[in-house]
Amino acid sequence: MKNLIVILTVLVSLNGFAQRRGGEKLSPEQMATLSTKKMTLALDLNESQQAKVYELNLDNASKRQSKQTELKALRASDDRKKPTKDEQFAMRSEMLDHQIAQKTKMQAILNKDQFTKWEKMQQHQKRKMTKKVGARKGRNQR
Repeated sequence: MKNLIVILTVLVSLNGFAQRRGGEKLSPEQMATLSTKKMTLALDLNESQQAKVYELNLDNASKRQSKQTELKALRASDDRKKPTKDEQFAMRSEMLDHQIAQKTKMQAILNKDQFTKWEKMQQHQKRKMTKKVGARKGRNQR
């Protein structure tokens, strides 16, 4: 599940970089296709696995895009209030539930070796994102 969050975070951040450079946003289908191809190369997925992973990636990309739209609408509103502690807890809990479900789904799709490699990839991505967020926070505090 943590791995899924990391993947989602990476995809969201890549999307953010594309926007900063003036590029067009990718559609959920395009994001799912690219993500599936990367996983196919890294994990040597067969055609059946590719189809299942694509559906999973497409669902994630669609949900991520709708969440982004929702957050942009909240930021654009005049009140701009921060979520309460209960709302923050609910959002984090929902995210962790989603990660747990993703990990279970990936475990059902991949064989043991592929799943182990996927988990390592997720841990690596998480470390990378943690570094990136930490560096960004350091720049903002100056």
